[in-house]
Amino acid sequence: MLKFWKKKPAETISEQPAEQGQMPTADAHAADVAALDNASPTLDEARAELAPAEPAVVDEPPPPAVAAEPAPTRRSWRERLSGSGFAKGLTSLFVRHPKLDDELLDELETILITADVGVEASSTLVEALRKRMHKREFADADALLAALREALVAMLLPVQLPLKVAGHKPFVVLIVGINGVGKTTTIGKLARRWRDEGRQVLLAAGDTFRAAAVAQLKTWGERNNVPVIAQGQDADAASVIFDALQAARSRNADVLIADTAGRLHTQGGLMDELSKIARVMKKLDADAPHEVLMVIDGTTGQNAISQLRQFQQIVGVTGLVVTKLDGTAKGGVVFALAREFGLPIRFVGLGESATDLRTFDARAYVDGLLPATLARG
Repeated sequence: MLKFWKKKPAETISEQPAEQGQMPTADAHAADVAALDNASPTLDEARAELAPAEPAVVDEPPPPAVAAEPAPTRRSWRERLSGSGFAKGLTSLFVRHPKLDDELLDELETILITADVGVEASSTLVEALRKRMHKREFADADALLAALREALVAMLLPVQLPLKVAGHKPFVVLIVGINGVGKTTTIGKLARRWRDEGRQVLLAAGDTFRAAAVAQLKTWGERNNVPVIAQGQDADAASVIFDALQAARSRNADVLIADTAGRLHTQGGLMDELSKIARVMKKLDADAPHEVLMVIDGTTGQNAISQLRQFQQIVGVTGLVVTKLDGTAKGGVVFALAREFGLPIRFVGLGESATDLRTFDARAYVDGLLPATLARG
């Protein structure tokens, strides 16, 4: 049997503050060991799949500071999105072409395609506007702009489905995605969000392929006063996450957020690893993971489509987080993802601070990209 939750002899374990609703760490350690000793024989199959690994380390954060740091100023969606290629292109289009004609619509279609909305979606949207224009339904450019805004909102409303962390305890969120999209940062922001809501959160450092990923997750854990379950580099990721789920269950935690490796999705080894993680978790909880969140870099454009298709086949993605949409992204990939897959877009990243991970709001997103009227643009 694996030896779970054994601290290194030279380390000491800090005690969690009572107001966080956690038991003292020493008691938690004892509870975790007892839970494993009394575990059901049905876990033998899961343990057999796990490669021998060094003892898991519970990286306990220090108690929070007495005085909390002031929350950063929350900037509007418009302030965050107005610098995107999509916003700039559409705004300048109506300024340069105040007259309603086919040339305006042809250029609109080009802007939509280059902003990563996709050829089929762009053509369908523009042709619908063209028919209405020829029927003289638009009195002026402002009327066409309003129709465009409503068409874009209609594309996004079906995927505006916030994530509800309820119904399971612990609620297990598996984070997937290729390297560089912002998975670990997203985990840190989600931990902060749910901790601020009064939930007890636990993190699992399942990206054992990169030592930097484990260190980064521990930093987020310390910053947010959230425990991190970790092993060394190249440890078996399924073992780490199995440990973390067992700990979350014994501690009665509300949420477990598990990081995973992000090597290129074309590598079979990564996909096999993700399948194993999901399979092993089900030995403890048949419904786990309860949410598979894929993090997508908003600057990658149409590459995001092929990435999502691959991950969807392997682990059954249930929700999306689109990051890096503040300024550098073209912005249209959100529409392409919505049309192609129809998966819920749970969150979007509009900046670096924790408060810039926003629950997705279709109308607020379109409002950020386009002014309500040309006069206000």
